[in-house]
Amino acid sequence: MTDDSEFITKLISFGLSEKEAQLYLHLLKHGPKSASLLTKSLKRHREDVHRTLISLVDKGVVSTSHESPTAYAAVDLDIVLDTALKKHETELREMEWRKHEIEELSKQHRFRPSDEFSTFKILKRAGDVVTTKLSILNSTEKEWFAVVPAILTVFSSLYFVEDDKKFIDRGGTIRFITDITHPYIEVVQQHLDMGMEVRHFDKYTGIIFCVFDKKISITAINTDLKHVSLNEPITALWTDDLTYAQYLVSTFELLWELAVPAAQRIEELLKAGPPQI
Repeated sequence: MTDDSEFITKLISFGLSEKEAQLYLHLLKHGPKSASLLTKSLKRHREDVHRTLISLVDKGVVSTSHESPTAYAAVDLDIVLDTALKKHETELREMEWRKHEIEELSKQHRFRPSDEFSTFKILKRAGDVVTTKLSILNSTEKEWFAVVPAILTVFSSLYFVEDDKKFIDRGGTIRFITDITHPYIEVVQQHLDMGMEVRHFDKYTGIIFCVFDKKISITAINTDLKHVSLNEPITALWTDDLTYAQYLVSTFELLWELAVPAAQRIEELLKAGPPQI
């Protein structure tokens, strides 16, 4: 992957379309340009460039000049990223308030429980797994554990760390098994410092899963994560089937007994030094 394409991928994760990200990056690299010059440089139709520019201006990513012909300039990258973060934070606060309102309204109704049968759903993006896990964690009482590839420990440090810390602070237990290698020493140590229990299973290639209070589980069906991005494709099964959860509990406990404590593994890696390329 080239530097440009990787940068564009990151911009897309902040809410831009591919065409918007390409145009914004072009302005960042080459400075202000008119629509006609952008059309020639990007080799795109004039109407397409105009639509993209209007969208970027509306989003606050591109600014315009007052002279004629109009020149378009990229808004400072730090400002764009901070604005995107503030927007998501505002949306999250609004959703939390809506959640509170719905919970209050639900107390006025008598809803029929659905505990008498098991349900399931398929998750198709890393972002879906993240939001589902955070939602489950809010109602988890005692423990959750997982067997995950090393790259998912990075997802955990980015998206779950605060919620996991709160769970541990209120008496919850978190255990997970992963394949600890040099690139992931720091992030695993972060989890250990938080109070998680972590063990190493060398070159693990088995089933990837997590279980909450021995009731609800998420199991990876197809995952080949190459980047830490919420847009990464992933296929996972969520279910509240108790029989399946018990099967995963037994599998986890067996692996846990065979795995090596993370502190021991990290000490061995640091003593051996990074692998020679």
